[in-house]
Amino acid sequence: MEKEWWEGVGDGSRLLIAHAPSPTAGAAAAAAGINGCLLSLRHPKSGNATNYLLSNDNEGSVLQELHWFKQSYTSWFLGDYVSRDGSLYTATPVDPVFILLPIFEEARMKKRNDLGKFRQLDEIIFINDYPGYQHLMFIAENCMRVVCEIKEIGSSMFFRLNDSMVLAWLYCKVFQLKKALCSLDNNYAAQDEKYTLAEAVSILGEYVKDEPWLMLLRDHLKYLFKFKL
Repeated sequence: MEKEWWEGVGDGSRLLIAHAPSPTAGAAAAAAGINGCLLSLRHPKSGNATNYLLSNDNEGSVLQELHWFKQSYTSWFLGDYVSRDGSLYTATPVDPVFILLPIFEEARMKKRNDLGKFRQLDEIIFINDYPGYQHLMFIAENCMRVVCEIKEIGSSMFFRLNDSMVLAWLYCKVFQLKKALCSLDNNYAAQDEKYTLAEAVSILGEYVKDEPWLMLLRDHLKYLFKFKL
């Protein structure tokens, strides 16, 4: 399912807090330069259908995960207008590699010691009942290089997920999260490193399947730091 991001929400206004298309653009320029669509994609952890907002401007594309919050008996004052629907929509940027990792894992058809197959991108992102992935073609071609081996034959490119590259990417993500946690909260900065690492792995686990990736990551960290996560 894909549609213009303002369609399908019924009559009336809705309040959406989302990532700005450009930090240097003014409001008018941003409004004129941005376009986007609402995509239904599989959640990388649960596999359930989840809504994402893909926004585009002259600086590129941003994939954002949509969340919905609603309290009883609430409304919004929007200028001189009162919106009776007091719900709040938020859109937070998400690394597309998280979203694409499960389908690239399936596409290589790895069996035991076999490393799997190289596949063309249009084959990989063709997912039954989820045409929204087709909108991620350009994003996938760029972002998945960090976790995939690539073969070029003529003008065609073939991708295959690489376990070592995925593990290295996850390792970097964990330490980026650890650094962010310590900068946001002094309690994290003061506590033992193993607890902060465990918290970072737990957060990462909301978007990564336990098998094989989270288990491989935990084993790798336990080997390096000699403690249990």
